Amino acid sequence: MILYHGTNESFTAVDLKKSRIGKDFGMGFYLTPSFEIAKRQAQRKFVQYGTGGVQVYSFSFDDSDADKLKVLRFDCHEYTMKWADFIMLNRSNKSSVQTHDYDVVIGPIADDTVGYQIRRLEDGIITKGQFLEMIKFNFITVQYLFATEKSLTFLKRL
Repeated sequence: MILYHGTNESFTAVDLKKSRIGKDFGMGFYLTPSFEIAKRQAQRKFVQYGTGGVQVYSFSFDDSDADKLKVLRFDCHEYTMKWADFIMLNRSNKSSVQTHDYDVVIGPIADDTVGYQIRRLEDGIITKGQFLEMIKFNFITVQYLFATEKSLTFLKRL
């Protein structure tokens, strides 16, 4: 399968040390099977940081290699409470220590307002069910997190 990574920076090799804390599935290298979503992410980063340009990189990943990795797969056709709990766990993590030991995590992308909704949930303003509803993306789009050096060996840049 072909996966895309959108960024504002040029790079020759994936560097997991550049990943940031507090992301949906934790620290690592994020990709999507949607070129349009990757392009949108690149445009947003370009506007946010004001440097570089809109870059979309293509990678191939043989899904049959997943049995050689520790993979967590969420249902990519619906949002679940298990998915929401995992998002909240990772988005709330303020350290560089990963909250899980998966090589790859696959599941829906959360809405961009997740941080705000987590604070509302923690403050008791909304229920967990309301939290789940509010972090749903407008339409289900899948993201892949490659969280370990081992997982990166299965990605081939095109």
